[in-house]
Amino acid sequence: MPTAKYKRVMVKLSGEALMGDQGFGISPDVISYVASEIRSVHDMGVQLALVIGGGNIFRGIKGSSFGMDRTSADHMGMLATVINSIALCDALEKKGMETRVQTAIAMHEIAEPYILRRALRHLDKGRVVIFAAGTGNPYFTTDTAAVLRAQEIHAEILFKATKVDCLFDKDPECNADAQPIIRTTHMQVLERQLKAMDTTAISLAMDNKLPIGIVNLRTKGNIRKAVCGETIGTYIGD
Repeated sequence: MPTAKYKRVMVKLSGEALMGDQGFGISPDVISYVASEIRSVHDMGVQLALVIGGGNIFRGIKGSSFGMDRTSADHMGMLATVINSIALCDALEKKGMETRVQTAIAMHEIAEPYILRRALRHLDKGRVVIFAAGTGNPYFTTDTAAVLRAQEIHAEILFKATKVDCLFDKDPECNADAQPIIRTTHMQVLERQLKAMDTTAISLAMDNKLPIGIVNLRTKGNIRKAVCGETIGTYIGD
């Protein structure tokens, strides 16, 4: 059995990943598949924390483009991430993993409040921890929340599980000559305005020397291979 290169990792999942082909909401087949992928990493003894977006339900920045106040729209987006986190928690527990949801906005009846020491205790006990509601503040994305929480729990690396194989030097959907980028630095991502994560998240990761891996969630086994140190997708770091 391959061995894990990392002991503690953060995985950032996009909310859109849960839609499948239905265009909105949560696909039962997709969320079960995601849970199986997480289980394959957990079975290697890796301590796992997760952050999931809410774009399959509501995206704050999109709401603000319709004339809604950005703060109100972002609060709605945070609640969407809580819905996704509860759904993923249920799917993970059905796969036999103890899981806890911690929210940056207090809602004691359905999830734990975010308390760092409690989160670390859960991880040490082998539980999967899902951080919901972003940072709890408007104007910050779930990408930034993932980097922030990764720093706080001392994750060794952050994997962004997305729908593309890797980073490209330009949009591959619009440019047939787009070239894949296998390895780069945080500064190069910022300078070239590559669409890995938002600039706040990349800057925070760079300042704290947090490496980031971009992997395709749709390819079975990719997250496990990346955690084992195989060359999968794009590596952003020194």
